[in-house]
Amino acid sequence: MAHVSLMMQTVSGVAVVDFGGSTLLEGSAIEAAGRQICKLVDEQAHRKLVLDFSNIKLLSSNVLGMLVKVQKHIALIKGRIAICGLRPELKKIFTITRLDRTFDFYDNERQAVASFDPLSPA
Repeated sequence: MAHVSLMMQTVSGVAVVDFGGSTLLEGSAIEAAGRQICKLVDEQAHRKLVLDFSNIKLLSSNVLGMLVKVQKHIALIKGRIAICGLRPELKKIFTITRLDRTFDFYDNERQAVASFDPLSPA
């Protein structure tokens, strides 16, 4: 079974998930990553979640499905996902599929984390 290396940390009360590899292509690995993220939300009650794609150069369309599932999961506890670090060519996939209307995108982790603070000029 394939594995996606996720690095998770908390920054200013926000759970930040960093994808360790350079590609997200294999379906079973993507599903496993989705389960890990949902487990983080469930077990640690994280309502503020940043997904950092800075290291990712290629991703499959399965990632979009996984993100929608995670979005629905976190919405159940009135949480929100911020996505950061997407390369322009990968962000186009979100635009084409209109998922750019579902998720909030930021250039970097700092901006994404700051977006959860209503007093911060993200």
